[in-house]
Amino acid sequence: MLSHAMHELPRALQHLLSAEAGTPAFAELPRRSFLKLAAASGFALGVFPLAARSQDAAAALKPVQQPGAFVALASDGTVTVTVNRLEFGQGVQTALPMILAEELDADWALVRSRLGTNDPAYADPLWGMHLTGGSTAIKNSFMQYRELGARARAMLVQAAAVRWGVDPASLRTQAGVVLGAGGRRLGYGELAEAAMALPVPQSVQLKDPKQFRLIGRPTTRLDAAAKSSGQQDFGIDVRRPGQLTAVIARPPVFGARLLSMDDAAARAVKGVKAVLRVPLDRGAEGVAVVADGYWPAHQARLALKLAWDTDKVEKVDSARQLTQYRELATQPGPRHFDADMAPLASAPKRIEAEFVFPYLAHAPMEPLNCTVELTEQGATLRVGSQMPGIDGAAAAKVLGLKPEQVQVLVQVAGGGFGRRAIPSSEYVVEACAIAKAARDAGLRAPIRTLWSREDDIQGGYYRPMHLHRAQVGFDETGRVLAWDHVIVGQSIMAGTFFEANMVKNGVDITAVEGMRAPYPLPMRLTVHHPQLNVPVLWWRSVGSTHTAFVMETLIDQVARASGQDPVAYRMRLFGDQHPRHKAALQLAVDKSGYGNKPLPAGRAWGVAVHESFDSVVAYVVEASVQDGQPVLHKVTGGVHCNLVINPRTVEAQVQGAVLMGLGMCLPGAAITLKEGVVEQQNFGDYRVARITEMPAVEVHTVPSAEPPTGMGEPGLPPLAPAFANAIAHLTGKPVRELPFKLA
Repeated sequence: MLSHAMHELPRALQHLLSAEAGTPAFAELPRRSFLKLAAASGFALGVFPLAARSQDAAAALKPVQQPGAFVALASDGTVTVTVNRLEFGQGVQTALPMILAEELDADWALVRSRLGTNDPAYADPLWGMHLTGGSTAIKNSFMQYRELGARARAMLVQAAAVRWGVDPASLRTQAGVVLGAGGRRLGYGELAEAAMALPVPQSVQLKDPKQFRLIGRPTTRLDAAAKSSGQQDFGIDVRRPGQLTAVIARPPVFGARLLSMDDAAARAVKGVKAVLRVPLDRGAEGVAVVADGYWPAHQARLALKLAWDTDKVEKVDSARQLTQYRELATQPGPRHFDADMAPLASAPKRIEAEFVFPYLAHAPMEPLNCTVELTEQGATLRVGSQMPGIDGAAAAKVLGLKPEQVQVLVQVAGGGFGRRAIPSSEYVVEACAIAKAARDAGLRAPIRTLWSREDDIQGGYYRPMHLHRAQVGFDETGRVLAWDHVIVGQSIMAGTFFEANMVKNGVDITAVEGMRAPYPLPMRLTVHHPQLNVPVLWWRSVGSTHTAFVMETLIDQVARASGQDPVAYRMRLFGDQHPRHKAALQLAVDKSGYGNKPLPAGRAWGVAVHESFDSVVAYVVEASVQDGQPVLHKVTGGVHCNLVINPRTVEAQVQGAVLMGLGMCLPGAAITLKEGVVEQQNFGDYRVARITEMPAVEVHTVPSAEPPTGMGEPGLPPLAPAFANAIAHLTGKPVRELPFKLA
């Protein structure tokens, strides 16, 4: 995919190659040697600072720049790269090692990967905190991992130069070997002990991108074999000596507390070790059952007789909530855009639309879990965390420990879509509260707190429900004269440590991302953020889950109402200001055959394009209506994410996003509440798209030499509007609600 643009790489990446990684300061790492013997695997590039003569250079580097925390080298040449993110399906456990191995000149056949911890070295180098989110893993760590690989390579070359008594500049590397004149060669494993005594270079020369041999090549994921064969261990699979399992009985209404508890029958279940009242998230209270396995804990939970005090908490009801939102949409509120709306009244053509989007559960295939092991020295947490630094600090507070006494060992997670990154560290805090209560009750054992699927669906932290109201005035040519828009929905940032930076003038910027841009529209955008007793959180692609649908279906409707082809209309609006949007859309159009090939009877084209997290994805879809239900047959994607690290990862991310985006459209894909109680419990009444509903998907990327952007989320937003636009073409009626309601 990149071969067409390889001649551009040196020029286009010159700025990137010379730019400094703008990393924030962190606490210095313990003073250890760069390379140290590993007990089981020969030689490792271990955590350091360095010996006395290299301390100045080490002090000038931040922990995120030190290769010792990221590269382990065995005597047989095996290279293990530590990944500073959570791997939960997005492929970062392969892509980041590819970047490092590229500069290290490692033999890819000998490269392995592992996940990191809450150590400062594994913080995001730009954000300054431990974070897997916002599609930032590759974007923010591209230069970091290149430099890490280049530093390690320079030290190995220097070690070979010293051994041979030659100038390092006379040596080169290839596939894990240092090569010298006269056919001399030394494997990386052979050089490790000598490299241990050398300083870490502060600055390094990176490869000319024309030399890339890994980056840009379709590469099988390092975890593919384990996952496809069922051998991959996830957080749910943690087993420690003597480990117990805990489940929690939660209140039926968010925030409620116990009135009374009869636990006699629960304690009588064989294998039950303790029944504990524990504090829960958002001021609630629950009952934890600790047993020697999940099944006895689950059975004992069913045997509990509990009475709850729900009188003191708000009982949200979805029907009433929609009425309240509609009333709120008529009221004045904070403005995000404030264009003149005077032309609206005299516009020759006009669209008035209301859009409704429900709460959505994340529903990852692996439910939430966290294993807590307490010792005299502190605590070890094994958990698939998106924010291990935040979670570790929260755990320390609950356990009465210093932050440095808590180690978070990040586990591979079976999905998450944002659910494993909670600013309150909800499920981690609850697991620690149980471990502490169990210890106080005399249980000295690691405890794995495990959520059931019902806990997951009913446990909160949903994508917020949103209402959009739009009035669009335009002329016969499709020129928009005025666009008056209102959004009503809870803020996901309010009350979190992100609020100061992410809520501006009363507007949560995540709720409005994707509005207006890239179209040159005169828009007035009013935003209301009601406070409700329903916990909300980001959900894959955050605000773009609803804003893309509104923008792209309305743009399509304006095009149709003014007699224009939807693709041509968008291209005209882009003008010369948005070349990436134009390139992505044109690629999808060209590859799909849009407008050039006949479709089977009963099918229609649908188009949408959207930018999120600095990447642009355009879809051209083929859809039909069968027996009154919408059916998605084929999706052709044009993707502009700049430099592609691993084309197979991009393809997989788009395929997954298509299926998840399709799920938003299907009947039953909604969380609803009745008198404060979530009505859905499991996949029987909460719809997710299944493999049998998966359309054919083709993914094409626009060649680019610019620094890579993210792909974990951008594939999702344009799917639903492209699908809806095809359905509108078939039925003559615009789709205004997710999930689709065609009747």
